[in-house]
Amino acid sequence: MNPAVSDAERLRQWDVVRVLAANPGPLTMSGTNSWVVGRDPAWVVDPGPALAEHLEKLAGELEQRGGLGGIALTHDHIDHSEGVAALRERFPAPLAAARAHEGSPKGHTAGGPADVRLRDGARVGPFEALYTPGHAVDHFALLVGGVGFVGDAVLGEGSVFVAPDPGALAGYLKGLERLLEHDLEVLCPGHGPPIWAPRERITEYIDHRLDRERRLVAALAEGRRGTEDLLDAAWSDVPEQLRPLAAVTLVAHLDKLEEEGLLPEGVERAC
Repeated sequence: MNPAVSDAERLRQWDVVRVLAANPGPLTMSGTNSWVVGRDPAWVVDPGPALAEHLEKLAGELEQRGGLGGIALTHDHIDHSEGVAALRERFPAPLAAARAHEGSPKGHTAGGPADVRLRDGARVGPFEALYTPGHAVDHFALLVGGVGFVGDAVLGEGSVFVAPDPGALAGYLKGLERLLEHDLEVLCPGHGPPIWAPRERITEYIDHRLDRERRLVAALAEGRRGTEDLLDAAWSDVPEQLRPLAAVTLVAHLDKLEEEGLLPEGVERAC
C-alpha cells in the first residue's frame, strides 16, 4: 500500500465516503463512522449520532450525490442509529434495518420502524445483507462489490464486546468465518479507519477471541470461579475503564462453554 495515498482517495474507486462523528469516547474510540455509498441517489450506512454538525456533513455529501436513496443500519445501537430520524426528515427515504430476531426484544430502530427488514442473504439497495450477530442480536454486515460495511463486528481500532444473548459468541465466530468467504478488498467499520487487509484482520479477530477462550478455560481448570478472578486471568490486558465491558463479554464466553457442556459448576456471572 502506498502510504502517500489517503484512505479517502482509495475509497473513491468504490464511490464511498467516510463521515466521522465527533463523539469520541471509551466505547466509540475515535468516533462513530457513517458511510455514504454511491450516488444518484446515494445510500447511507449508519447515520450515527444526532449531532448537528455531523448531520450537516452527511446532508452536504448527499446533496452533491443526487440525494438519499435509502438508509441501512448495521445495528440499532444509539451511536449508529440516533441520526436516522433527523436525516429522514430532510431526505425522505426508506430505512433498512433488522426488526426483531428470535430472542430480541426490539422490533424497531431509533428512527422508527424499518421499511425494509434485513434478512440474511437479502439484497437491499446496492447491498447484500450478511447476518453477523454477537455485538448485538440485530447486527448485519452490508456487502457491495469488494467493500464490507461491518459495523461493530470488526473495528479499525481495538476489539468489540460480545453481548451475552443465546448463542451470541458462537454466532459471532460463525459470522466472522462467513465474512472470510467473501472476496472483500476493504472493510468499512463502525469505528476506526478502513481496513485494507480484511482477511488478516478478520483472522486476527477470530484468533483473539479463541485466545480469550483458552485463557478462560485454563483459569477455570485452576479452580477460579469469581468474575474478578476470571477477568484477571483472561482479560488482564484490558484497561480499567473497559473492565465492565470485558465482564459482559466474559458472560458470553461462559454461555458458549455452557452450551458446549464444558462449564464447571459454581461459576459467578456478572450479568
